[in-house]
Amino acid sequence: MGGALTRILFAAGVAAMLFTAMPPAFAVQPDEVLTDKNLEARARALSRELRCMVCQNQSIDDSDAPLAKDLRILVRERLKAGDDDQTILDFLVARYGQFVLLKPKFEWETAILWLTPLLVFVVGMGGSLLAWRSRRNGSESTPESITPLTPSEQKRLAEIIAAGDRQG
Repeated sequence: MGGALTRILFAAGVAAMLFTAMPPAFAVQPDEVLTDKNLEARARALSRELRCMVCQNQSIDDSDAPLAKDLRILVRERLKAGDDDQTILDFLVARYGQFVLLKPKFEWETAILWLTPLLVFVVGMGGSLLAWRSRRNGSESTPESITPLTPSEQKRLAEIIAAGDRQG
């Protein structure tokens, strides 16, 4: 049995090493790649900043969606036309809105997007603090907070203990 477990753990370790050693797969097709290495590097950097509007949590560099391919081609066309990176980003934001950026700028329209995690954290910490205080205050039992048994309760407790002694 120990040999089988060792083989399974070894196989899992080899698989983990292979998966971590693999380079990430990019969706950029060979026909999209620019011959100018500098422009291609800029295109790839821009593509990693832009959200695929279909996949939504992938950059257009990682997405196989047809719209992502169209956006990659558009970025490369704008680069070949001589546009700088910010001009290209501004063009795409004007066309698709801040949502096209994987990291949108902090503005009034995106404030809720940026502030919600902070708000959730503050509310969570406040709730944890209140729970901790109420637990701390409620769990401390002082001699003053313990009320003695009434004579009838003492008599009933004695009967229960005596009944238990007779059965045991």
